[in-house]
Amino acid sequence: MLRPIPDTTIFDLRLSRRGYRLNKLCAALCSPPEREAFKRDEEAFMARFQLTDQEEDLIRKRDFQGLIESGCNIYFLLKIGSVTGTGLYKMGAQMRGESYEQFLATRTIRGAI
Repeated sequence: MLRPIPDTTIFDLRLSRRGYRLNKLCAALCSPPEREAFKRDEEAFMARFQLTDQEEDLIRKRDFQGLIESGCNIYFLLKIGSVTGTGLYKMGAQMRGESYEQFLATRTIRGAI
């Protein structure tokens, strides 16, 4: 029997269903015109996807761990990071509760962003 890994969120069918609206929003960000629409008016962009207040708040706060826990697929999460200028390492630092500099100190490849 597989045991859960502590402090990990497993993206399964249950979680993917919960995150459907978030993932649909993120999928739209694959399109350059949609990315521009997000940058122009984030609130109006979010309203198109009937997100819950909590989901909207997670995006506003750039709460990447909260988005994962709400069912946002990590690959789609990168779309939000890209459009907001938040790279993968900055997301990782936030998820671990570290500063960006602390997180970079744990990486073996220097100069990564």
